[in-house]
Amino acid sequence: MSDITIIFLIIAVAVVLFVSNRLPVVVVAMAVGLSLWATGLLSLPDALAGYGDPAVMFIATLFVVSAALEKTGVTAWAGQLLIEKAGEDSRTRLLVLMMSLGALLTAIISLNGAIAALLPVVVVIAVRLKRNSSQLLMPLVFAAHAGSLLALTGSPVNVLVSEASRDAGHAGFSFFEFALVGVPLLIGTMAIIVLFGEKLLPFRNGASMPADFSRHAQTLIEQYGLSSGVFRLRVKASSPLAGTSRDAMADLGAEHGLELVAAQDGKTGMPLRRETLAEGDYLILKGDADAAARLAAGAHLALREEADVGEGGNTLFNRSSGLAEVVIPPRSGLIGTTAFPGMVTESGDLIILSIQRAGTTVDGGKTELQAGDTLLLQGTWKALDERLADPDVLVVNSPELVRRQAVPMGPGAKQAVVILLAMVVLLATGIVPTAVAGMLAAGAVVLSGIMNVENAYRAINWTTVIMVAAMMPLSTAMEKTGAAQLMAEHLVSAVGGFGPYALLGGLFVLTAVLGQLISNTATALIVIPIGVASAKVLGMSPEPVLMSTAVAAAAAFLTPIATPTNLMVMGPGGYAFGDYWKLGLPLMIWFFVVATFFIPFVWSF
Repeated sequence: MSDITIIFLIIAVAVVLFVSNRLPVVVVAMAVGLSLWATGLLSLPDALAGYGDPAVMFIATLFVVSAALEKTGVTAWAGQLLIEKAGEDSRTRLLVLMMSLGALLTAIISLNGAIAALLPVVVVIAVRLKRNSSQLLMPLVFAAHAGSLLALTGSPVNVLVSEASRDAGHAGFSFFEFALVGVPLLIGTMAIIVLFGEKLLPFRNGASMPADFSRHAQTLIEQYGLSSGVFRLRVKASSPLAGTSRDAMADLGAEHGLELVAAQDGKTGMPLRRETLAEGDYLILKGDADAAARLAAGAHLALREEADVGEGGNTLFNRSSGLAEVVIPPRSGLIGTTAFPGMVTESGDLIILSIQRAGTTVDGGKTELQAGDTLLLQGTWKALDERLADPDVLVVNSPELVRRQAVPMGPGAKQAVVILLAMVVLLATGIVPTAVAGMLAAGAVVLSGIMNVENAYRAINWTTVIMVAAMMPLSTAMEKTGAAQLMAEHLVSAVGGFGPYALLGGLFVLTAVLGQLISNTATALIVIPIGVASAKVLGMSPEPVLMSTAVAAAAAFLTPIATPTNLMVMGPGGYAFGDYWKLGLPLMIWFFVVATFFIPFVWSF
């Protein structure tokens, strides 16, 4: 049995296993690499080379940068902006804005980077608007494929065809020249998705979709009776309360019919540990609005600038501090201990705002905690993250998950945006290789304190990374055995005699078919020299052939293994292997029309 026959058998078995979905895709992918070694097609180093490929490292680092944007609330801000502009009821407006953003970002930072950054945003939008993620994620990726033709930096293939044009004696394609074909591709892609996407895509969600925490704070505040009559007042320099004790402040509040919930340090936002108040400290009071206004006027206290009077949500839940609900579990060491609203926890950085037993708020002063009691805690986000790992309490909802959705542009957001922009500049200018740009960005995320090393590891989708790495050697094997070259030569010899349009069509089919199985970059490297040679034989310019090859390489729609981004959305979108071709096929037909019949009008034969 020849090497070419063996590799075709390996590909056929792999495709059957992928389609049947009986084995995890990562297992099938790893089996492909091992099969290439076991059959002698590749040496062991070559069969495992994908695991050390720079592109794989770049994809892994993009997950870290994406997680940093999500953790700091940048993605929450982008999601809120998208919802605000699109509206909650307009599917068309939401799709158009989402696909436009994905395409533009792809043109700047490449397909993998754009999807890694926008994936969590779209998932949160699907949860918030109660839409199926499968109706949004594939349109995002397919529009980004079209967006990769908007600029030279959109895809490595664009760089390859531009260099090939120069090598053939032409000027090469300029940075934005790709947009001449990219714009009609994107418009047609968006039109097909808007008109037919709802019918061609399944109605599913991923196996584990995040909860919608957009109104989490308001829900907690209403549940614990803090939705109105809660005020945060700042001690001014002229206030007679500066220098007085917290007990004296509590007594003064009681005289006005107000309850002192907590006192916070003005510099840190943490519970006040000093015995006396100072300028800039905050007092959280509960009671009548008129009484709070009289106290503020008489004692020279300023209402918190960024909150409206009586809005407990803004007062207790904001960019610097948040809320968390915990339950006292059986056998907890806290059972039998005394607690009361306004009490500062033993760690000194959290405040107990309210206590409930059997769903009813415990009124009065001190109470002994029992199993099943729920406590509403308030403190800085850092304190909530660090202290609630205590085994004596069970956290109802992770503060980190709540903050990611509900606090747009939270702590660390500016640093995350700067890191993203710096990575974009490095990628756009090509000062350093893409893998280096990604590693520098991921390193900056850790060094800036946005994420620690452990969280960075957890942020990486290892299934995607291993899948991409395991499948890369297939490209090497197809080139080494001559299988890809054989396919290309037969196809070109079959259609080359029918004229330039037939050549463009034949090269598109070849590139598109190979691109569903192996890397589009590897596919382009195989097809580009054959296309240029065929153009010389027919006496035509290589420019339309090269641009058509770039378009065909971007038409990777039919399988989840066609590109890493197709695979990225497979889990969150709840897609099966066979879902891709249903929407992908009409899009591929559109790309074929543009590549075969439109391109010659821009770059003549």
